[in-house]
Amino acid sequence: MLIRAYVYIRLGVGELGLDLVPPWLEERILTVRDEDETDPRFGCNPWNRPLRDHIRFGLINLDKPPGPSSHEVVAWVKRILKVDRVGHGGTLDPKVTGVLPVALEDATKAVRAFLLSGKEYVCLMQLHSEAPAEALENVMREFTGEIYQMPPVRSSVKRALRRRIIYYIRLLEVEDRLVLFRVACQAGTYIRKLCYDIGEALGVGAHMRELRRIRSGPFHVDDGMHAMEDLVNAQHEYEEYGDEEALRSVVKPVEEAFKHIPKIYVRDTAVDALCHGALLAVPGIVKFDSKIRKNSEIAVFTLKGEVIGMGKALMSAREMLEASKGVAAEIHRVIMPPNIYPRSWRGKTRRSDK
Repeated sequence: MLIRAYVYIRLGVGELGLDLVPPWLEERILTVRDEDETDPRFGCNPWNRPLRDHIRFGLINLDKPPGPSSHEVVAWVKRILKVDRVGHGGTLDPKVTGVLPVALEDATKAVRAFLLSGKEYVCLMQLHSEAPAEALENVMREFTGEIYQMPPVRSSVKRALRRRIIYYIRLLEVEDRLVLFRVACQAGTYIRKLCYDIGEALGVGAHMRELRRIRSGPFHVDDGMHAMEDLVNAQHEYEEYGDEEALRSVVKPVEEAFKHIPKIYVRDTAVDALCHGALLAVPGIVKFDSKIRKNSEIAVFTLKGEVIGMGKALMSAREMLEASKGVAAEIHRVIMPPNIYPRSWRGKTRRSDK
């Protein structure tokens, strides 16, 4: 309970003094390439979708309890909402608690977005022998930046040396051999292994005692996180009384997964072609993230704020602004169904959805 109490009482107090800027704190500035308006007859604001579509393209910021595995939690959500497909954005061990993004139906296509936005944890580590606080702070500082990690023996990935980024580690409290710290890191970082490595570097040994994830991509413990009971109650309110309000509060639009992903916004006339797998040509672009780099991952949106899909930029932001023609991006994962916007293109398109 130490971690849970600390998260809700003291989280965010004081200056972080960031060493590296995590994706959720990066400044996003849109560059307008051209002016255009969207036709209200087609598509809609993601928050205004009919409930059936709201669920179909929905995400839940779920507070995973200790005990069940992430797969068990997903199976419960599937039964409660009576949906066919459910996925999650990053596995948590059975004893670990906190933010578990759950994607419903077609929103499962957006799970990769969580892997691009990083994670944040509060961890209780136990040292095997006492160590000076100054030495502990120095060692933690050494683990900031790019690190090498070998996944634990019990892991779902191949045991091969990998590189991961630690954006920051902040020592919060030390009591005897118990160390409470907050860490922001790239997806795929093993905090259990981080504790072990810190202990080895200190020369005293250490292991992870408790862990709570407080952020996964755009979802945070202070940003509309819901317990499993909230979902059960919301579904009951809808089934018994036809009240959608609670269910709409628990389930968020899939677009929330892309808050920290560089975006390109396109004209209505380009939408349906992209839904059929077409490449995105420069004339179809209205505005875009000013920090887009060539070959970086991007999301493509309508002017109403609906996600069309995820892909790769084939031009930098400057090239998109200066070019009058050419292919600016390609979509690898189409999320929006075709025929929501009118067809205004001819000929064959390359299907890129996999």
